[in-house]
Amino acid sequence: MIGLSLVLAAAVSIPSRPDLGKAAGLCRANEDGPAFLVTVKGLKDREGYLKLELYPANDKDFLADDNVLVAAGKAFRRVEIRTPSSGTVQMCIRTPGPGTYPLSLLHDRDSNRKFSLSIDGIGFAGNPKLGWSKPSASSASARSLAGPTPIEIVMNYRKSLFSFGPVGK
Repeated sequence: MIGLSLVLAAAVSIPSRPDLGKAAGLCRANEDGPAFLVTVKGLKDREGYLKLELYPANDKDFLADDNVLVAAGKAFRRVEIRTPSSGTVQMCIRTPGPGTYPLSLLHDRDSNRKFSLSIDGIGFAGNPKLGWSKPSASSASARSLAGPTPIEIVMNYRKSLFSFGPVGK
């Protein structure tokens, strides 16, 4: 339990500028280039913010510090929105080009810009079953096509001392 908390806290907290990766990640009106159109499923509530991030497709760089990735010229994108109060939640994030990319989605329910295992939710492309360590980059990835590619990400929350998964399951 402590292992997952430390891994995810280190991986998804935002020690850097919150605008990093946003210019490259933000979709344009009527986006027609390579992008993921993400439908968010299983939100616990409509509090706080949603932060969607795209990473390089390898385990070393997946969930790595955004400052390091950007400084090295590696793929990193971020889109952040206030959680909509109602309706279907969709987010669009541009990709560097067609290809396979890992995505993480944080539901920062308390808006503190840090991951808290007991409060916040997390989801990944591919919707891997979560244990007490971060998923592999390949299990948390999706393939982006030449235009907007629709995918779904199911959110996971802490359910008990030993349980972490989608709400209602």
